[in-house]
Amino acid sequence: MSTRAPAAYQALLEQLAKLPGVGRRSAERIALHLLKKPDAESFALAAALRAFREELVVCSVTGMVADADPCWIVTDPKRDHTRILVVEQPADVLAFEQSNAWNGSYHVLLGRLSPMEAVSPGDLNIGLLLDRVRAGGRGPSGGTAGNDDGPRIRIEEVVLATSPSLEGDGTALYLEQELAGLGVSVTRVARGLSAGQALDTASKAVLGDALHHRVPTR
Repeated sequence: MSTRAPAAYQALLEQLAKLPGVGRRSAERIALHLLKKPDAESFALAAALRAFREELVVCSVTGMVADADPCWIVTDPKRDHTRILVVEQPADVLAFEQSNAWNGSYHVLLGRLSPMEAVSPGDLNIGLLLDRVRAGGRGPSGGTAGNDDGPRIRIEEVVLATSPSLEGDGTALYLEQELAGLGVSVTRVARGLSAGQALDTASKAVLGDALHHRVPTR
């Protein structure tokens, strides 16, 4: 009689343990939780993961997770594409959209600099942002991925809206230094947020005030 765990169980643990913040023990708890649930729930999770990978893309202009490239931000003709709000995560975009305080474009870094977690500038969408500022923003054209026929619009302002944390401040400082000399106004949202607070948990009023009272970085 074998005393080894089934291969399928081990394979699931190995994949779960690769997720951020999930160690071996957490992976075991998740696996056992799924095992106790009806088959339909596990199959629904598997289907959602497959759809997530097959149907979603990262916009080649804004870095936003969307179902098309270019995303809805780029193709919206009512937006002020001369201004870019830089955030860490897609959830931050949705939070600002719900606040109705911003009508410009966005740029999603997909993270923040963190020496402790070995996250460097090359791991984020920083190069994409700098290229975007240098070359000019893409205006709405209704094009498809790889089609660069949209009008180029001079970027006038980049608003840094990284989280109010040590890593967020470090990311903002790095971006400020990289954007210097590119002929664009660089501002940062006002300190209406508590230290360490995630942007997507802030109220609409707080986000609106932070944007309204944004200040130059230099």
